[in-house]
Parts: sequence; structure tokens; C-alpha cells
Amino acid sequence: METIEKALENISHHIVNVDQHRPIPFTAFLEMTVAQPETMIRNVFQVFHDLMKTYVGEGVDEYPDDPESIKFVNYDCSKLFVEGSDNPFFADRLFANRLIKHVEALRLGAQQNKIYIFDGPHGCGKSTFLNNLLRKFEEYANTDNGLRYETVWRITPNQLNEAPTNETVAILERLLQLQKEPNQEQYEALRSRSKETAASENYIELPCPSHDNPLLMIPKRHRRDFFDDLFANDEFKWTLFTDKAFEWLFRDKPCTICSSLFISLMRQLRDPRRVLDMIYARPYNFNRRLGRGISVFNPGDRPSKEVILSNEMLQRRVNTLFRDSNRVHYLFSRYAKTNNGIYALMDIKSHNIERLIELHNIISEGVHKVEDIEENVNSLFLALMNPEDKKNIQNFQSFGDRIVYINIPYVLDLQTEVEIYRNTFGRHIEDSFLPRVLHNFARVIIASRMNIRSEALLEWIREPDKYTSYCDKNLQLLKMEIYTGHIPVWLTEEDRKRLTAKRRRRIIGESETEGKHGISGRDSLKIFNDFYSSYAKSGKYIDMGMLCKFFHSRKELKASIPDGFLDSLLQLYDYSILQEVKESLYYYNEEQIATEIQNYIFAVNFELGAVETCTYTGERLEITDEYLSAFEKRVLGNDSSRDERMDLRQGVQKEYASKTLTQEIMVEDKPLTATELFDTLHERYVHNLKEKVLDPFLDNENFRRAIKDFGKEDFKTYDKKIRDDVTYLMENLGRKYRYNESGAQAICMYVIDNDLPQRFNLN
Repeated sequence: METIEKALENISHHIVNVDQHRPIPFTAFLEMTVAQPETMIRNVFQVFHDLMKTYVGEGVDEYPDDPESIKFVNYDCSKLFVEGSDNPFFADRLFANRLIKHVEALRLGAQQNKIYIFDGPHGCGKSTFLNNLLRKFEEYANTDNGLRYETVWRITPNQLNEAPTNETVAILERLLQLQKEPNQEQYEALRSRSKETAASENYIELPCPSHDNPLLMIPKRHRRDFFDDLFANDEFKWTLFTDKAFEWLFRDKPCTICSSLFISLMRQLRDPRRVLDMIYARPYNFNRRLGRGISVFNPGDRPSKEVILSNEMLQRRVNTLFRDSNRVHYLFSRYAKTNNGIYALMDIKSHNIERLIELHNIISEGVHKVEDIEENVNSLFLALMNPEDKKNIQNFQSFGDRIVYINIPYVLDLQTEVEIYRNTFGRHIEDSFLPRVLHNFARVIIASRMNIRSEALLEWIREPDKYTSYCDKNLQLLKMEIYTGHIPVWLTEEDRKRLTAKRRRRIIGESETEGKHGISGRDSLKIFNDFYSSYAKSGKYIDMGMLCKFFHSRKELKASIPDGFLDSLLQLYDYSILQEVKESLYYYNEEQIATEIQNYIFAVNFELGAVETCTYTGERLEITDEYLSAFEKRVLGNDSSRDERMDLRQGVQKEYASKTLTQEIMVEDKPLTATELFDTLHERYVHNLKEKVLDPFLDNENFRRAIKDFGKEDFKTYDKKIRDDVTYLMENLGRKYRYNESGAQAICMYVIDNDLPQRFNLN
């Protein structure tokens, strides 16, 4: 019994400590509104926007200083769709940007008179997306950050000089009779009941069934003056009167019930202040299961037979209160339950077709007829639709401009596709793969979902054939990188400059027509399971050879993969791991590189044959063509032509004179090493050095054997220089690219044995 009492006491304590947010008087509500107006003055569209900002944030732009940036940023949607979910939804970068763009427009633009339909093929996760979104919205709307208030009327009968109710009269009459014919037991019971009746009639509580904000109770024509008096002349007040997001506050009318109550009370009391004192504000509590604030309908849910809702007990009390059954009609429809909330349809088929058609007039006019009265409907309407279901609404032409389609295709972002595998099969799966191989599996799946031909890419890349060593003939691998927000390093400088904001938008825009065919999300998980089960138990790391073998052996999959894509993917893999090995082996004296660059920038400003002391390094320089050409070859490569070297020389001199010296150094007081010119030369210098880093080792058999013997006793038999180089290489592969020791050995052997430097003509 002691443990039971303790458990009950603790749970009671926790429940009591939960903030119940009781109804508050209108004056208290106004005090809160003045203190935190951005929170208190919100409709459903603004709360939906705030939900996104709270759970998703601003996003990360990997190229913030790029003048051609289109703000295609990386949004982390895990808090919104993944955390706390039994069935997580993974939003790829393309969909996340698309969704946030619509949410911004939803808050600032024409919010009403629209239905937002998420359109996508089977297996893309539409239902999972919407269920998780609604779950988070319900959770957020019931927290302090997402809380909104709705109107409750508390009308005190004696303030209206009301005559006793029928029930009270009946009780009084019976009491008088019992006084004449004494029956003490019945008399006491009736006295007690009379007290209870009187107590219950201290006030009549009438909640607004449409969940109107209490501020809407201020008569529309007086609101601007009211808010002018209410708020100080600060930034929020200016925003309130000018921002389209707050137009609803000056435009919307309260529901017919609240309007009727206000008018009736004014007629009886003739004092607006006394009427406003009967207005209370209570939290708008959302509960999807009860259909309060959120209603979700599946195609198989039959329409309710009860179209018009009412409360007979409240209606009787209102009639008695105003002594007139025609003053206030406490009638409303089911749409009132989600007014200022979310009304959602899961797939436009079966009974949901009827519901969507019924929404036509509501969306068009913003009102709904309930018998003789008009009911305001200002809800966020959401729906899901499969492509083949569009025919169900094709005959309603007037519906066209009321629908906003939001594309939700199969995942086209390889990072997201990999995250889905990790979530489904466990993060330990990565331990079975050599780096990059798991992502390459995702690239194969995504290739099946993309269009073969890209007009945007072909307009940008004039000669696709020059990238055959790194990319497929259809440039799908290039587009995948751009879809993840990454610009590949293997692009030429000319093509990098040609990637303008206009071209980038056009490329991203093509995603609207992709992801509607190919291997679905469900099928990709089955395929990955087959692949992983086949090779993970072999005792070896899953490599590109296994991946290519798997897809080549599956005829039903090969038909979905573009011709030549696997070969091109292997080429890109070879190039990428070659760069990793070179990056890991590269170590040069950065101080010496900086000195050489500064000396060159200084030297190009003098005539050949001059002898000058560099202002930046203090070194004495003999400025000859041989001296300048030696540096230029280190930047451009030994095979660079004289014209290329002269172009570099003249370009450096021109930028130094026009910008580096006159603006960055003299005006902005930057050191030469912090200027854009220095950074550009440093990047190109280091890049060329890295390309040559393997040259001393390619024909050195001892280097190859030392890699095989790394970590073994025989490794100690090699000379110190080889041991140091191999150790440095292995440690960097692990630190920079997450290779473990055996994986790093395998990759190095692969690079050397397949002569990758020679294949890519980089030596």
C-alpha cells in the first residue's frame, strides 16, 4: 500500500504541476498581447510558419559568398519529421527547399482560398510525411511557443436583470408548497438543489465553436483605432499595420454566434465595456483524435450523417437568457471544429472526392452555409494525391486556380537516400562498406528516377565529352551533386564561372519533373536488403566491384539504370579515391608556398631584368622570364603553353593594380596573404602540387610493399623515409576520410595496382 500511495501521490503532483492554462479575462488577454504580440496575434498560417522556423531553422548555405548563389540551402528537417517518430520521413534537400518556399508564401501571401495538395507517386512517403507533420503541429500548437487563444463568453444572468429560469421557478414553487405541507426530508433536498442551481447560474459559458481569436470581438470598423491605442509606437505596431501577414486581423469577422451575442448583449446592456468584460480567452487546444483543431479523413471514412451540430442545453439557456429564441442560434458545422486549424484529406479518392468537391465553395468564398446562417471558414486545407487521381477533379475547371500542387517525388538527394538506409537497417551497415560505396549504391537508385536528358545541363556544359573521366554521358552524376548542394571540383574553371544563378535555378527546376518514375522508396529498401545480405557476410569490405556485379546480374534492375551509368560511376569513384590518396599524402611547407606566391605577385609589376626587393617577404628577386615561368608552370602545369602563362601573368598584374593593392591593402588594410588574388593563386598552386604528389612513389616497389606490410612486424624493415610517408598516408586517410587501417590499405593498393594516376592523365 505504501508504494501504491507513493506512486499515486507522485503522479498527482506531476499532473497538478502541468500548466492548465485556464480561461483568462479579456483585459488579462490584452495585457499578454501587449507583452508578446508576435505570439498572441497569430492565425493558423502564421503558427504553421512558426512551426517550421522552430523545428527546421534557417538552413545552411555552403556557398554564402557566391554571387551566383540561389539560396538552395541545406535544411535539417530531422526535428520535424524524424525525432520522436515511429515511422520517420526523410525530406531531401529539394523537397525541403520546396516546402519552406511554400510556407514563406503561405505566411506572407494569399493564405486563404487555397488547398495545398502534395502530389507524388506510390511509395514516396506522402502519408508518412503528412502524419508526421500533423503530429508535430499538434504537439507544437499545445506548447507555450505555439499556443493561441480562442473566445469564450461568460455571461452572468443577474447582470442582465434576468427573470428566474423555468427550473428555478419550479423549485421555488415546490418549496412554497412544502412549506404549507411540511415534509422535512424533501424540503431540505429541494433547498440544497436550489442552492446548486443558483450557484450553477453564476454565469453561462458559451465557447466560440469556430475558435475565433478574442481580438476579433472588437467591431471591425473600430479595430484600427483600438490597436493604435493599445500598442506603443514601436516596430511591432508598424509591422501590424503594414505587413500582409496581419491583414486577417483587420479583415476577418467573428463567427455568426459571437456576432449575435455581441449585438444582443449591447442591446440589453448598452455598455460596450460591460460586454467586453464578458469575453474570456482560453487556449485553443488541438487534438487530432477528437477532431479538435485537426481533422484528417481517409478515403474510406464515410461522411457524417450529422451535418449541423448544436448544443441543445446551451441553446435553451441562451433563449432563456435573452427571452428570445431568435436572438442567437448556437448552430455550427463540422468545419467549425477545424476553423483556424488544419483540415486534411488522405488521398483524393472514394469519399474524399466528395469532401474535396464540398470544399469548393468554402475555399472560393471562405464561408459555409449552416441552415440560414453563414459560417466563416479560415482553415489550412491539405491533401495528398497520387498522379492517377488527378482525373477525379479534372471536370472542375474553377478549382484549378484554388489548388496549389507541391511535388513530393522519390528521393533525389543521395545524402537523404543513404540516411534512409541507415535508419532502416542500422548505422552499423557503414562498417561493412569501403567509403563512398554506400553512397554510390544510392546514386544508382537515384539515376533510375531521373530524366535521361537534361536541357539545362546541356545548355550549361557545352562539351560534355571532356568529363568522361568523371561523369556519365547524360551528366546525371553532375546533376546529383548539384541536387545535394555541392559543386564538383572536377569542373573546369570556365564551366564553374558559367554556372550562373539563372542556370542553377533552371537545373534545380528540372527536379519538378523527376522522381515520378524509377525505383520507388519501398523497392529501394528491398533491393538494398538483397545487396547487403549477399555481400556483408563475405568477411570483406563491400567495394565497387561487388556493387557493379550485383546490378549487372539483376536483369530486372538493369533496365531501370541508364546505359553506361555503372561504368561512369566506377570512373568517378576511381577519380575520387585517387584525390583522397593524393590529399592524404600531400604535405608541403605552407610557409614556403606563401613566400613564393607573394614574390610572384610583386615581381609581375616590374620589367624583365629588374632586380628588386619584395615589399612583402624582404627577399631580393631577379625578375627574369625563367623565374616567372617556373612559378607559372607550378600553378598551371608543366604542359602549359606560353600563351597560357602570359595570360596568367597579365591577369595577376591587372588584378593586383586595380583591386588588391588599391582597395584590399590600402583601403581595407588587409595583408597580401588575406586578399582574393593570393587565395586564388594559392588554391591553384596547391592543387597542381597535389596532382604530382604520387609521382615519386608510382615506380617504387618498396612503397607498394610497405603499404601491404603496414601494421605488421615487417614494416619496421623499410627505411625511415618510406615508413614516415606510409604512416602519414594511412593516418590522413583515417582522419580525413574515415578509413580504418585495412580499408586504407585496400584503397591504396587499388590506386597503385590500377595505375589510376596514369589513367586520369594527371602525372
